[in-house]
Order: sequence, then C-alpha cells, then structure tokens
Amino acid sequence: MSDIFEVIKNRRSVRAYKDEQIEDEQIEQILEAAIMAPTARGEAPWHFTVVQNKETLADINDSVLHILSNSGDEFLEAIAESGVNVMHNAPTVVFVSAKSDATNMQADCSAAIENMLLAAEGLDIGSCWLGLVAIYFSVEENLKKLHIPEGYTPLYGVALGKKVEPNEPNPRKDVFVNWVK
Repeated sequence: MSDIFEVIKNRRSVRAYKDEQIEDEQIEQILEAAIMAPTARGEAPWHFTVVQNKETLADINDSVLHILSNSGDEFLEAIAESGVNVMHNAPTVVFVSAKSDATNMQADCSAAIENMLLAAEGLDIGSCWLGLVAIYFSVEENLKKLHIPEGYTPLYGVALGKKVEPNEPNPRKDVFVNWVK
C-alpha cells in the first residue's frame, strides 16, 4: 500500500488501458474503499454494478453515442460524431447508483467514487470518473439490462484497468486559499 499523500499526488484520469482484465480481488478492494466513504445521515445509499463483458461494454458505448448524437446539444453531438469510446476501452466499468430517495445521492456517490479512484491508484490501477455514461440509463430498458435495482438511480461510471503508460506529473501548482484566523 502506498502513502496516501503520494497516491493523491499521483492519481490522474487514465484514458488508455491494456487489453487485460484486473483481478477480482483488486475490484473487491476498490469497492471496499468505496463503501468506507462518508454519506449524508449515514445512509450508505449505493449500489455498484461491475461490468467486464466486452460485448456489453461495446453495446453501452454504442448506445451512449447514439443518444448523444440525437441530443440537440452541439457539444454532445460532436463527441458522438468523433466516435470516441466514452469508457476509454476500459476492461472493467463500475456503474454507481444510489437509492432514489437518498438525502444527498450526488455527494454520497461522489465521495464513494473518489475513494475508488484513490484505491485504484494505490493498487497501481488506472481509473477514470465517467459522467457521460449516465445518459445510457435515460432509456428504461437499459436499467433492466444491467439489473439496476428498482428504486435506484444510476449516476456515474468508473473505468478501471491496467495503465498503458505511467501517470504524467500533475501540472497544478497554484493553490487558492483564504486563511481567516
């Protein structure tokens, strides 16, 4: 296990993955980190769906690009037209859902995802927080395809896989801080 401050400094969004699967034990460690995240009122409203099937991931990507191409939003339509893989060809994608009636589902899922990203980096696994994939669940039948439980809202995805290249250094140097003593 790496020093937490080194993990935080080294973590980057990885968008190129080797075509090999990560180990189940590593995914379990990453999910264990996710459920250690703080939540509003201690609700722990998450549901995680781990997808490793290549055909399913390709179907999700194609569906997302189709939805984006018909969105009426120039930016999103340009993404669709580019043909990019919105999951960056990751061999594993974890979809993060929350109970639809959770007090603060966005914050709760975001905290869980940040823990996942840091745990992945600590294990030297590449990761990327995926926002565009949520549009896949705007189609009712897609909720059923991935067995999202009734009463849950899918919010984000997390791409996971072995890195093609080591992370680049973080160029962020400016820190904006006010001190009130």
